[in-house]
Amino acid sequence: MGSDFNDPAAADTGRGAAGIPTYVVITPARNEAPYIEQTLKSMAHQLIPPLRWVIVSDGSTDGTDDIVKRYTDQYAWMELVRMPERAVRDFAGKVHAFNAGYARVEHLGYDVICNLDADVSFGEDHFQFLLAKFSDQPQLGVAGTAYIEGSTLKYDYSLVNLEDVQGQCQLFRRKCFEEIGGYIPIRNGGIDVIPVYLARMKGWQTRTFTERTYVHHRVGGTGQGSLTGAFFRSGKKDYYLGGHPLWEIARSVYQMKNKPYVLSGLLLLSGYVWQSFARTESPVPVELVQFRRKEQMQRLRGMFKRILTKAKPA
Repeated sequence: MGSDFNDPAAADTGRGAAGIPTYVVITPARNEAPYIEQTLKSMAHQLIPPLRWVIVSDGSTDGTDDIVKRYTDQYAWMELVRMPERAVRDFAGKVHAFNAGYARVEHLGYDVICNLDADVSFGEDHFQFLLAKFSDQPQLGVAGTAYIEGSTLKYDYSLVNLEDVQGQCQLFRRKCFEEIGGYIPIRNGGIDVIPVYLARMKGWQTRTFTERTYVHHRVGGTGQGSLTGAFFRSGKKDYYLGGHPLWEIARSVYQMKNKPYVLSGLLLLSGYVWQSFARTESPVPVELVQFRRKEQMQRLRGMFKRILTKAKPA
């Protein structure tokens, strides 16, 4: 199991001062040659390096492995694992690749585990900052930071729920990760959404900290196709992950302000409606759907209350 955060002997790993959690990182990477070197450089420059970083090449054919090997030759804590080639790129495959990396670190005495995408970059204190949050907040189960996509913040963090933690760089306290059973291999996405809700359902705190950011170099959802197609797939995903219909309508209206204007929201809602008629069995447990919908309705009521308060004459 993980070390005691406050026990100098248990924390004696050569990875920073006593009281700072130790961590491991797993990166599933499938044909990430255009981006992965930025991720490698970011990790190499961390003020507190991980006990182990396992990069799992998920059947890459574009030179990803060669780029990674240049770094594993230099850093003993970096490891490359090669998975067999596969014809289809889907999210279940990403989970299988993650689990292959997880098997390489289970025996280590770490406190925090990170799922890190191979198309991001960040500052040298990124992990130091997040590890300090785990140290200071004993009930913190899942953590991450805000992120930039294109040239701006992906979300208006004054509006979005800071309890949601995006999957491009998602850190779990080890005990929390083991309690929720890790990632569920779902082909069509949502693999990073379910663990955060499961963590909250089991009483853990989850948090996106906006004091730090990372850069996501690929536009979200385009790894499997075009940007317009990504909105439609996102709507489908929202349905089979149990999103409330009223929440989806509100989300679609809000999305219309982003490019492609109006069409983005219409595609999102169309995907949700299409999936509802398809009647595909949801991979999400019923109790988790109920928990998620309850949260969404609480947030929706809160947003409408704020809007009405602002609309009242002074």
